[in-house]
Amino acid sequence: MNTIKKFLFLSALSAAIISCSKDDNNNSGSDKDGIITSLTDSDYNANALKGKIGANITLPVGEYILDGALVVSSPYTLTIMPGTTFKARPGGTDVYVAVEQGAKINAAGTAAAPIKFTSNSGNPRSGDWGGILIMGKAPISGGGSATTEVVDFTFGGSDAADNSGTLTYVVVEYTGARINSDKEFNGFTFYGVGSGTTVNNIVSKYGDDDAIEFFGGTVNVTNLLVVNAKDDMFDYTQGYSGTIDNAYGIREFGYNDASNDPRGIEGDGNFDGLSPTQSGQSNPTMTNITIVSNSVVSLSDVVKVRRNSKGTFTNIFVSLGASAPAPNDFVDCTDGAGDADGATTITIIGTGTNLDINDNKAGVNNATINASSGTSGGANITAFGWTGYFI
Repeated sequence: MNTIKKFLFLSALSAAIISCSKDDNNNSGSDKDGIITSLTDSDYNANALKGKIGANITLPVGEYILDGALVVSSPYTLTIMPGTTFKARPGGTDVYVAVEQGAKINAAGTAAAPIKFTSNSGNPRSGDWGGILIMGKAPISGGGSATTEVVDFTFGGSDAADNSGTLTYVVVEYTGARINSDKEFNGFTFYGVGSGTTVNNIVSKYGDDDAIEFFGGTVNVTNLLVVNAKDDMFDYTQGYSGTIDNAYGIREFGYNDASNDPRGIEGDGNFDGLSPTQSGQSNPTMTNITIVSNSVVSLSDVVKVRRNSKGTFTNIFVSLGASAPAPNDFVDCTDGAGDADGATTITIIGTGTNLDINDNKAGVNNATINASSGTSGGANITAFGWTGYFI
């Protein structure tokens, strides 16, 4: 073989070897593109899980290290088996789980085998990682679509029954990483999520911002436990009109971390009160809710409904521990950017040495506030037996 032919032969052989190496999915990293299309894809690594889900993927039951953003892309579904645990790399706002519009998450744990998302730190703290974000196509105030508060996903639309999948028997811990003073993650954030989505038996513990927040949408949530949220226990805005039934939120004795205005319930009709004339303002139904504060840090308000929000709030039970100072208000339906809509009705029972059940503000639209003293009511705590929190 002459020199030229030999050179051409060796070049072709080398190219063939390189091509085979790139196609053999041997996790060498040579063909990584950030998109996970199978469990043999070189981008899939259970010990450093991150990237875009670019196919229907089922993760086997086990333990995973979440090392960055894990984003489920449309139109695919990420299925997580009962009993699976995710441990998030701490200290980064780039570590979170997101489900895009048109995609689904199927995280269906069981009471005996819940699904857990927690911190991988040896000394876990609130704010160690982002949290779970789901973006849907359900309506938001003003109609159309919008961009998420963090990491710039699109949400909103006209499909009130949109289905983003299932979250059942799911626990998140040490969430709420902060991008800046105005942008932070929550434990669970539902952006324009529709009523076709199944959400029940979920827990948010030690969040650095809100435990759960709804930006518009129509999703219904049943059996929600919140433990030690730095800011609000239950928060909604931008046209949320779903239902929350049987929810229990507590600030424990000794838990003294707090934002400037921690609340039990905070509800806005439109985003930040910037659009008071928008159509489709928030109008949720919240039933069988318990709010407990045993911390020496005062709640700003127990219930704050404002900025043109409507709402029906029934069987809200509030308990203040002996060391808990009086909140600024028991129920406050006023705000500089707009008071609550007059159709708002709040029925609330309270107990506690420092609690004044008559410290209420109905606002210029005269929201209906039915407040009374009592030592029982609110959530049925037996629904949370699977968490092991109540003894």
